[in-house]
Amino acid sequence: MPGVTDRGGYIDIVLDFVFYAGVPFFFALGRPEAALPAAFLAFAFMGTAASFLAFAVFAEKRGLSTAARGRKSLYYLGGLTEGTETIALFVLICLVPSWFGPAAWAFGGLCWITTAGRIAAGVAAFSEPR
Repeated sequence: MPGVTDRGGYIDIVLDFVFYAGVPFFFALGRPEAALPAAFLAFAFMGTAASFLAFAVFAEKRGLSTAARGRKSLYYLGGLTEGTETIALFVLICLVPSWFGPAAWAFGGLCWITTAGRIAAGVAAFSEPR
């Protein structure tokens, strides 16, 4: 087994975010009354994805690394809503689909808090010229 690879890291993060966006999309498709909270959740996922990936790009450019979340193929900047929390949300809404709307609004709000924290971390980390 080769361990951590760029190809594995790339496939992992791409499929994570495609899956994350797919869940609200398919809830909206199957439950049209849930389209607005689904759109908000997908919008919030875009904030978490962009802030996560942009930080990783500039961290790599500056030679920054961390092992705080284990050995990874790219810089993992934490937040309030990460993979475990997202999967827990998905399990909850699959078990109790009627909770999708309120859960999507609430989790989307938490995602925006994560995004704001990541933006602040990026501004602080990358404020000095290289």
